Amino acid sequence: MGAVVALLAIIVFGLFVVAATGLKIVRPYEKGLVERLGRYRETLNPGLRWIIPFVERIIKVDMREQVVDVPPQEVITKDNVVVTVDAVVYYQATDPVKLKYNINNFIQAATKLAQTNLRNLVGDLQLDEALTSRDMINTTLREILDDATDMWGTKVIRVEIQRIEPPPDVTEAMHRQMKAERDRRALVTESEGEKRSRILQSEGVRESAILEAEGQAEAIKKVADADAYQLEIVAEGEGRAIERVFRAIHEGDPTPDLIAIKYLEALAQIADGKASKVFIPLESARILGSVGAVAELFGQDMGNGQDPSRDTDTLD
Repeated sequence: MGAVVALLAIIVFGLFVVAATGLKIVRPYEKGLVERLGRYRETLNPGLRWIIPFVERIIKVDMREQVVDVPPQEVITKDNVVVTVDAVVYYQATDPVKLKYNINNFIQAATKLAQTNLRNLVGDLQLDEALTSRDMINTTLREILDDATDMWGTKVIRVEIQRIEPPPDVTEAMHRQMKAERDRRALVTESEGEKRSRILQSEGVRESAILEAEGQAEAIKKVADADAYQLEIVAEGEGRAIERVFRAIHEGDPTPDLIAIKYLEALAQIADGKASKVFIPLESARILGSVGAVAELFGQDMGNGQDPSRDTDTLD
C-alpha cells in the first residue's frame, strides 16, 4: 500500500514538473508565436502563457525598433569620382508572423538591399550633388527600403547617411577651391564696403555743402529783407515829406519853414561841386522869399548870439 502511494506521488510530481515546463513568459516588447507539431497556431501577447509541453513551442519576436548598420562601400559617382559611403537603417517589426516565416535572415537581407540601392542613388549624382543632397538620399532610400521590406512584416522608420567621403586628393582640391572662393568673397565684401564708404562720404560732403548753401541763402535773404524793409521805411518817410511839401505848394497854404528847410537840403545836394548848372523851378520866387526870410532870421540870431531854435516866436 505504501509503495502504491509513493508511486502515485511520484507520478503527480512528474506531471506537475511537466506542466510547469509549459509555462512561458512573454515580455512587454515581445510577441509569442506558438507552433504545434511544427505548424503555426497563434500569436501570444505579453504576459504569463502556458503551452502544451513537448507538443507546442513558443517563438519570441522582438517588436522594438532595431538598427541595421550598412558597412562602408565604394561608389562611383556620375562624374567618375570614387567615394566611400555608409549608412544606418532603423526599422520596426509590424507583423511577427511575416518577419519570422517570410524571411530567413532579415538583418542580412536589409543590409544587402540598402547597399544596392545606396550605390544606385549615389551613382546617379555628381560629387557636389552627393555631398549636398544627404536629405534627398535619406528620404529616397527610406521609401525604397520601406516598400521592399513591407512583405517581411517590418517598417523602415528612417535612414541616415553617416558619411560620403571622397579620395584624399579630391578632398584637398575641394579645400583649395573653398579657400579660393572664400578669399574671393572676402575681396568682394571688402570692395563693396570701401565703395559704400566712399558713397556715404560723398553724400555727406554733398549734404554739408547743400546745408551750407541753404544757410548762406537764408542769411542773404534775411539781410535783403532787412535792407528792403529799411529802404521801404525810408521811402515811406520821404514820400510823406514830399507829399506834405507838394500839398503846401499847390494848396496855397505852404509851411515856409518846412519848404525852406527842404529847399536848403535840395540845394546842398545840388551844389555838391559836381554840377555846373542849376535849374530853379518857376514857382520858386515865393519859396526863395521864404528861404531869404529864414536866412535873415538865422543871420540876426547869429549876430545877437542867440540860439535860433529857442526863439520860437520869431520863427512863427
